[in-house]
Amino acid sequence: MNHQPNREPVLELEDVTFRRGDREIISGVSLCVREGEHWALLGANGAGKSTLMGLCGAATHPSSGSVRVLGELLGRVELQALRRSIGHVNPRHQILSALTIRQVVLTGLTGSNELPARWEPTPAELARADDLLEELGLAGKAASRWPTLSQGERGRALIARALISSPRLLLLDEPCTGLDVAAREQLLETIDILTHTHPQMASVLVTHHLEELPTTTSHALLIADGRTVAAGPAAEIITSGNITAAFRHPIEVEHRHRRWSARVDRPLRSVLYGEAVPA
Repeated sequence: MNHQPNREPVLELEDVTFRRGDREIISGVSLCVREGEHWALLGANGAGKSTLMGLCGAATHPSSGSVRVLGELLGRVELQALRRSIGHVNPRHQILSALTIRQVVLTGLTGSNELPARWEPTPAELARADDLLEELGLAGKAASRWPTLSQGERGRALIARALISSPRLLLLDEPCTGLDVAAREQLLETIDILTHTHPQMASVLVTHHLEELPTTTSHALLIADGRTVAAGPAAEIITSGNITAAFRHPIEVEHRHRRWSARVDRPLRSVLYGEAVPA
């Protein structure tokens, strides 16, 4: 997907720095995500991805620089109202009671882990929840209890939960965590479908595995030690050279059938580390 300047910015970070104590976790990162764009945020463990996602989700304020989410400048906006327009998919989301899938989806309206006492969804909200479950292939599971679900079903239910408030921005925080190969592929197909069912919605997906990128990934931001390595259209950014730089290890990237994969670049490793390469 090409950059389309006529689309409205949904998320803008300008020269953002974030410090915790005397440690600088994010250093001078800039990013502009527009309507309908689907960004991957890639980097090794400890690169600053989680902190950056906190800024994108209006959960964290920058130490310096500016963050605009849905046109609102952090520090000058009521955060609770803003967060209702941001969908967040986190596979580590805790659900402590045996809610049904439909109830889990409805908690996306209240922004809570449980359904609040004395809160009742409207008929339109119930219909919206059922429509999303049908859209994501879970209509037959609406009454199933959370503890009985597979990890893949939980992943799709959490996407439905994030979508029920009709967000303009969807944040996916390592959504494939804990999934086997089949469940991962089903979840990625679900994410790909969203570009057709929610064409104006923008998304940012965090991962450190190239195999977990949906085919609809349009752009990528690569970071290392809290700094930008490269940013722009995915086809130009997700390359062997940039991934090697971001992960500080010789990686060969392959792009086939609109999906990425990575493996150790053994010839380059031999040059860098003086190791013999088997014939």
